[in-house]
Amino acid sequence: MKPLTFHPEARLELTEAGRYYAERSLSVAQHFYEEIDEVLAEIRARPGLRRMFDPPARRHFGPIFPYGVVYLDQPDTIWIVAVMHFKQEPGYWRKRLG
Repeated sequence: MKPLTFHPEARLELTEAGRYYAERSLSVAQHFYEEIDEVLAEIRARPGLRRMFDPPARRHFGPIFPYGVVYLDQPDTIWIVAVMHFKQEPGYWRKRLG
């Protein structure tokens, strides 16, 4: 399996979402991180399985929390471009590709 590489802003989005849930409930935050971990594991196991979301990116999300992981399957790594709340403006992360 390829390693995951996070764009710094994607890492920050993940941290801020976890902090948001932790301020409400530590158990909810734990469930959030567990769901994201499962999503990331599924992406690593089969990066080409998810449909193109906004080419060249793909998106995968879990069943509970309103977050999607936007990623690019590159030759040596899976680049996590965004950990995107579903209410985010579509394509806001595209500037990170340049």
